Amino acid sequence: MPPEELALSPLGRASSTGEWLEAVFREHYPRLVAVVTRLTGNRAQAEEIAAEAFSRLAGRSTLLAGRADATAWVYRVATNAAVDTLRANSRRRKLEDQASTERARRDSGASALDDLIRTERAARVRGVLASMRPRDAQLLLLRSSDLAYREIARALGVQAGSVGTLLARAEREFERRYRTRYGDDV
Repeated sequence: MPPEELALSPLGRASSTGEWLEAVFREHYPRLVAVVTRLTGNRAQAEEIAAEAFSRLAGRSTLLAGRADATAWVYRVATNAAVDTLRANSRRRKLEDQASTERARRDSGASALDDLIRTERAARVRGVLASMRPRDAQLLLLRSSDLAYREIARALGVQAGSVGTLLARAEREFERRYRTRYGDDV
């Protein structure tokens, strides 16, 4: 059935669960892919994560069909999966960075030191983010991707007016954890 013919009930439910799921997918998939792409930096990976989130929604469609929080649920599932992917990529990159740093150290002097410092800082940030609560890490990642507060609120299923407070708390927690691990050495 074409989307323009999809009849919604007054409660926002499609005439069937399948039609409701298709309507939610058509409306939110492109936006969800964009959000996850900003998080992961990889569009193909983002498409896989978004597809998996909608697959999980389909598995729960009888419970979530027509509920206002269903789209927030999909965004949370996808951003959680993106953070998990970032953690896995972080571990992989750390190993790759160690190998390339060793190679660079052998090849040159001063530039290798700059690369080592940059690599170490990035590894520290990724490590601290991986140790934080997923929502706090997601807030920081979404904001560092230049998303507006309204976009962050929508992605995480929170009130737009609370994003600033949540973000400030997440930043303080990041700084506290960073200083606990590494002192004032930035």
